[in-house]
Amino acid sequence: MHFNPYGGSGAQVAAALVNLAGPEAVLATLRDHGMAVTAVTADEAAAILAWRERLRAVFAESDVDVRVDQLNRLLADSASAPTISRHDGRPPHLHYHVAGGSIVDRVRAYTAGGLAHLVCEDSDRAGVCDRDGCAIAFVDTSRNGRRRFCSTRCATRVHVADHRQRRTG
Repeated sequence: MHFNPYGGSGAQVAAALVNLAGPEAVLATLRDHGMAVTAVTADEAAAILAWRERLRAVFAESDVDVRVDQLNRLLADSASAPTISRHDGRPPHLHYHVAGGSIVDRVRAYTAGGLAHLVCEDSDRAGVCDRDGCAIAFVDTSRNGRRRFCSTRCATRVHVADHRQRRTG
């Protein structure tokens, strides 16, 4: 599936943040997803990890109306007037944060905006793995939009367990 470039990347960052184990991985995660960030303080990392809990609720929600309400609250808490930006040799692109704002402001605006674009295009494309005991969030970029698991490993575990259950039951 092709997403709005801002929405796809912002939604992917949101999923990656939801899946982080701890604050030490925040900077690497942001940089791995193309954000122009050079440093993240301990306080900024803590604020971003607090934000991820609100993002997690969006991924975990299956009711589109509730999901939209959650996202509208995230957008209200994070967004400002969009501006077109050109920096670091990149083509023109939208920023949804106040120019000169903190990295926390940027992450909040980027992830809320990205998830909003994703939900507007296809609300079922954000999810959490269906395997019991796995809470990994993902953005479904599959062709048919029917992804239920975070990875083929989780899918295989569930399918093998179901197969064994049928054979013995």
